[in-house]
Amino acid sequence: MLDLPALADLRDAARVVRLPLRRRFRGVTQREALLLRGPAGWGEFAPFTEYGAEESARWLAAGVEAAWSGFPAPRRERVEVNATVPAVPADDVPAVLARFPGCRTAKVKVAEPGRSFEEALAEDVARVRAVRDVLGPAGRVRVDANAGWSLDEAERALGALGEVGLEYAEQPCASLEEMARLRRRLARAGTPVLLAADESVRKAEDPLRVAGLEAADVVVVKVAPLSGVRPALAVAAACGLPVVVSSALDTSVGLAAGAALAAALPELPFACGLGTGALLAADVTGDPLLPVDGALPVGPARAEEALLAAHRAPADREAWWHERLASCHEVLSRAAPGAPGS
Repeated sequence: MLDLPALADLRDAARVVRLPLRRRFRGVTQREALLLRGPAGWGEFAPFTEYGAEESARWLAAGVEAAWSGFPAPRRERVEVNATVPAVPADDVPAVLARFPGCRTAKVKVAEPGRSFEEALAEDVARVRAVRDVLGPAGRVRVDANAGWSLDEAERALGALGEVGLEYAEQPCASLEEMARLRRRLARAGTPVLLAADESVRKAEDPLRVAGLEAADVVVVKVAPLSGVRPALAVAAACGLPVVVSSALDTSVGLAAGAALAAALPELPFACGLGTGALLAADVTGDPLLPVDGALPVGPARAEEALLAAHRAPADREAWWHERLASCHEVLSRAAPGAPGS
């Protein structure tokens, strides 16, 4: 059960930052986050701006867990991570992958909105082939569509992309029902692409439906949308499927929570999507959590006052985040017996 501090204590502990990205990612060029300093260390509250209070409250629960309770004991000291390739032109792929030293797995963003399916697919195939060229035949390539395809589009796209050799495709369609049908279609067509569920787990009222519907082969688990490390461990165990731990464009504080989850899992069969600190042009700690030899160390991340001051968000954005903090605190205060997912 979440031990929720008073709102006044959270406000006193809060620092709001705005960090530049190296490239546009998920439609943004800057990442804002509210950081919390508590008795157990630092926590992060950074739901994306379009999320409402009910969904965002889970992210607050995760930040409170990190800062006030800390994390479970780790089973490993380092976790393997994947490179993340935004929807860049194929010619830019080598430069992107160079920021992920030692990573032998790459997640490639596909199904970028704003263009026709035909145009986007051609660019996706070129980008994935460029990643394969850099990683070589022994490298592992996965794609993430962020639910951007219809069922028919997903079947066609994965038929084309699967020729390059994919480890899996993450959230190709929006609904679990569509993903279940897609799995059956791919099997009938002899397309050897596994499916991973992301949004269908972290944004679902019942994240365990993915296993019941046989909609995925892998589940992607993120700390913040599932209310914290301990609730995420419970979801991972209940799903009964192989788990990939991923991030949500976090600062090093949020990435440390992801690493804590990955370190606490009984098994970790896939590289984790926790190398996204390389997408930030600045961070809140002088020793950012960046891939070294394809892995991240497990341990706390401590924000530094000088960096918090240097990247302090404008006053109007600070006020916006404090209002969001209050609305999410209200959601958690009325939740019983604790925060969502606990």
